[in-house]
Amino acid sequence: MAKTKKRFVCANCGSVSPRWQGQCADCGEWNTLTEDAPATVFSQKHDLSSGGRSLQFVPLNRPAELPVRKSTGLAEFDRALGGGIVPGSAVLMSGDPGIGKSTLLLQTAATIARGGNDVVYISGEEAAGQVRLRAKRLGVADAPIRLASDTSVRDILTTLGQGDPPALLVVDSIQTMHSDTIEGAPGTVSQVRGCALELIRYAKASGCALMLVGHVTKDGNIAGPRVLEHMVDVVMSFEGERSHQYRILRALKNRFGAVDEIGVFSMASEGLEEVSNPSLLFLSGRDQPLAGSAVFPALEGTRPVLVEIQALIVRLQSGATPRRAVVGWDNGRLAMLLAVLESRCGLNFSSAEVYLNIAGGYRLSDPAADLAVAAALVSALADKPLPDKSAWFGEVSLAGEIRPVAHAELRLREAAKLGFTRGYGPSDAKTGSSTLDYRSVNGLAMLVDQVMGSQ
Repeated sequence: MAKTKKRFVCANCGSVSPRWQGQCADCGEWNTLTEDAPATVFSQKHDLSSGGRSLQFVPLNRPAELPVRKSTGLAEFDRALGGGIVPGSAVLMSGDPGIGKSTLLLQTAATIARGGNDVVYISGEEAAGQVRLRAKRLGVADAPIRLASDTSVRDILTTLGQGDPPALLVVDSIQTMHSDTIEGAPGTVSQVRGCALELIRYAKASGCALMLVGHVTKDGNIAGPRVLEHMVDVVMSFEGERSHQYRILRALKNRFGAVDEIGVFSMASEGLEEVSNPSLLFLSGRDQPLAGSAVFPALEGTRPVLVEIQALIVRLQSGATPRRAVVGWDNGRLAMLLAVLESRCGLNFSSAEVYLNIAGGYRLSDPAADLAVAAALVSALADKPLPDKSAWFGEVSLAGEIRPVAHAELRLREAAKLGFTRGYGPSDAKTGSSTLDYRSVNGLAMLVDQVMGSQ
């Protein structure tokens, strides 16, 4: 390797000298020469400050047409997406194995194809015959979908580039795709990232809507690199227990809409069916009031959903270690609520096992569920049912106060629509035009008195 020659540049006039000297020979200034390493072949090749094309900047307030969303044919799917599919967008659909991801996308692809749009369905996990059998079972075998079973991204993009881009491209799944320009087996970090990048680049350049199916780990996280979630526009999670008939479609990330909307489906023999009123689904089977049961009007985006909270208290013999089991709610928040009930209300849960369940496998993250959980716990401890046809909501502070929550009127209106006649919540909640008999709860001590004493 040739020896790198040093040079000295004058900070005043910029003249170059092969050696250092006290005075610049050109401008006559003293002590202005500094050593500067010359540009090597490596630095010239990796210098990104020149050699590219000029970019065209546009003003932020430039008028532009909004993209026209395309309906999936399923109102619940459109709700979760924020109104429909945006052309040129990339959607990542994740969920447990067998939850119904392929079924949902096949039904969506069939509906869009029947509307006169070109739809391409690429299956990397199943043969084309298996997909046709599922389509026949779902009653969508007559949909004009272009179906193929392949895992090579190069072959897929070469085929799509021979004609006009489709309106929708479904790839099932991204973990099975393979690029011959990247070393490694399908499903590795480099392969998933590289294949997704090429497919997303095609979707952005052609205006084709892209839907990718993603695997999940045993912890429920999307398998592969985390950067995959950053690359796509929308990340959807298809949740639910395979032993239950319902499924919940939730948006974890959405660049074109809200992330707090959900879509509710019911798994039937002929595929997924929409559930327009999920409150009836989660409250089914409530014939008479029971101890330890409270109804909470949850809020998923703009949709109120009434769910049942069930609590069970089991007294143990002295010396036994009590157990705390929670399904569908935060375990730490239950421990905090039990501590507040013991400290502020004098109730004793230390010698009892506490079991809490959100009926139907629903998962709650709304802090407004504190009051309903507390009401269910006190009811189970006293073995007294709560007032019939009553709904409970409110956030509980560490001081035992009931704090207001958002959209109280919307929650009460949904409860009244389903036949509930009484509501309990914060004292300063805005009930609006609700027809329920609303009764304010100032603190947990007042809740205990209402449940333990007369109703």
